[in-house]
Amino acid sequence: MSTIYDFSARGIDGAERPLDAYRGRVLLVVNVASKCGFTPQYAGLEALYRKYREAGLTVLGFPCDQFGHQEPGDEAAIREFCSTQYDVSFPLYAKIEVNGDAAHPLYRWLKQEKPGLLGTGRIKWNFTKFLVGRDGRPIKRYAPTDTPASLTGAIEKALAASA
Repeated sequence: MSTIYDFSARGIDGAERPLDAYRGRVLLVVNVASKCGFTPQYAGLEALYRKYREAGLTVLGFPCDQFGHQEPGDEAAIREFCSTQYDVSFPLYAKIEVNGDAAHPLYRWLKQEKPGLLGTGRIKWNFTKFLVGRDGRPIKRYAPTDTPASLTGAIEKALAASA
């Protein structure tokens, strides 16, 4: 599989969603959690989405409970938390695994395309971010400590590039 458009994932509402629906858009793919020290990044992710949505950015949130049991709720609880606490309007997906044998195929591909520091394939924690260009190919992987606001320049550059 050569681009993100070759994948699909189950939305938080339970429906399977082909990522081909985002063809031509810049994507910020993030594994999220509701009870993490980085959870306040939801506000920054939503701010990026609202600021750049019309220009072609979509943030995709993938809840994951593999790091310290920090996403214990089901999809309904996750959606409620994101809505009431952070007014999240960007697309959220059903809870997935990002590491191990049961890792979602999208995350297996992202980790292969953009390994972490020293070539590690594993996602180290919640709120690891992947910036994907309009061509559906990953541009860069960002650490959980990279705030959404710190990605503004890279997002603007990606938005300016044609597919």
